[in-house]
Amino acid sequence: MASIKNWDNNTWLSSKDYIKSFSKFLIQNTKLNFKSEILDIGCGRGKISGNLYSELKLTSKPIGIDIVNHKDKDKRVKFKKSNGLTFLNKNKNFFDLILIKQTIHLLKMNEITKLINLCKKSLKSKGVIVVLTLDPNKNEIPTFKLMNTKLENSLNRDKKIITLLKKNNKVLKVKNFSYKVKILKSKYLQMINDKYISILLNFDLNQIKEGINEIDLNFKKKIIFNDKLQCIIISKNDQKI
Repeated sequence: MASIKNWDNNTWLSSKDYIKSFSKFLIQNTKLNFKSEILDIGCGRGKISGNLYSELKLTSKPIGIDIVNHKDKDKRVKFKKSNGLTFLNKNKNFFDLILIKQTIHLLKMNEITKLINLCKKSLKSKGVIVVLTLDPNKNEIPTFKLMNTKLENSLNRDKKIITLLKKNNKVLKVKNFSYKVKILKSKYLQMINDKYISILLNFDLNQIKEGINEIDLNFKKKIIFNDKLQCIIISKNDQKI
């Protein structure tokens, strides 16, 4: 699986405001409380789960799994260096929430089906799986030409993933999350250089450099856009409602 090391490091995704806004969205759309058991698949540094621990005053730390073991990970989270399939195959715990945020697109289609099935086996009776992808219909992420081509291909695949999830599972809700980003162009160019998003992972140094120059020419000093996600909430029961 591809490794994205910088998505939650010095980006709007790691800002206190974003984390609070997203945590509020999660709490509003699930039935989490202080007794909830949480698993975060692809947790990065664990800042979202860590914030949920504090916001909900959880009695047990969330479990966060990621294939990268960051030195600066959140201490409010029990971290396991693993991928979702490996962890869940050995898991004996049951969860009220399994969060898969902007990670599922890194898997093959057959792996996605396996992962969701394993997740359902690890849910409590009223537990939910919350899957988030970039909104494939209303995306505003600033790109350069080559990056945009990759993004369009990725969003088309996200549409297929969403269709697959809806077809094979009991979907309780489909929600949209939007966060208004205001970022200095210089900061965003650094994020591009750090390959903060998976579509940039296979770009070579020249492609990144050319892309940075293109964005530098086409955007003002401050970049403003909405970071939009689509959220699929899945229950344990396979039967459609």
